[in-house]
Amino acid sequence: MSTAIPDDIGVIPVAPSLLGESPVWHATERSLYWCDIPGHKLNRFNPASGQHDEWAFDTDVACCAPALGGELLLALRTGLVSFDPATGRSRPLAKPPYDPTIERFNDGKADPQGRMWAGTLYEPRDRAAAALYCWAGGKLTRQAEGVTTANGLAWSPDGRTAYWSDTKAHTIYAFDFDPVLGTLSGKRVWVQFPVKQPGMDLADYGGRPDGASVDAEGCYWVAMFEGARVLRLSPRGELLREVKLPVQCPTMPCFGGPDLKTLYITTGRENRPAEELARMPWAGAVLTLRVDVPGLPANFAKAG
Repeated sequence: MSTAIPDDIGVIPVAPSLLGESPVWHATERSLYWCDIPGHKLNRFNPASGQHDEWAFDTDVACCAPALGGELLLALRTGLVSFDPATGRSRPLAKPPYDPTIERFNDGKADPQGRMWAGTLYEPRDRAAAALYCWAGGKLTRQAEGVTTANGLAWSPDGRTAYWSDTKAHTIYAFDFDPVLGTLSGKRVWVQFPVKQPGMDLADYGGRPDGASVDAEGCYWVAMFEGARVLRLSPRGELLREVKLPVQCPTMPCFGGPDLKTLYITTGRENRPAEELARMPWAGAVLTLRVDVPGLPANFAKAG
């Protein structure tokens, strides 16, 4: 028996991704972009027209950000590129700062000043060897480390607090952020979730923090991978709202629509059990939810 979709949850009518990630609302185009990392695809959907476009790549497409000038910045396994959706052409910006046979870019987005940030995923997952990088002024620099699966990147409305998570460690960190220098300091554990115990049933597991976005009140919306839910956390890390979803593995929320009150939630289906996929056939789809508090508009990156 399939899990029913709650009345307040919608589904974008597009074929599911293997692992949907990095949704971002492009205010100029009034369209939603998102990546399918192992599917090697970038997607775009216009809710008003119903038009869906996709572009195929020869490697993992980890995250995307709109850029000034009409292009997008994409973090691929093979490095950072500037991509023109009008022509389908990519322009290389930076080589990968890691060994691409065991590590790849993962979650990322632009900060309010137009710097592009992207964390990595250390695929052996046997130590905290992933890091966070920043692209600015034509250079890619290492800004933070000590995680296994970088996720949850977001900024507070005043731009002075940055959030970053390690999905494997079930931990969300907060940093003091210098908007002028683009530097992080004062790393601290902001929220810690219980770790999944061996043999634990998913019904008893709340999930681990994946991608996230911040709303206009400074609250942090986080997708709980394998937890079938998204959470709204206050600036102090207090749980304000839980939204249960008809999929086991949400990956990242973002705010979109003309009023920024539509929450778009990417999800995954790759390597999930057949029984789960039969029960939750919307796995891999992009879900939608109307919310009362608008989100912050997506920051535009500077390609140079």
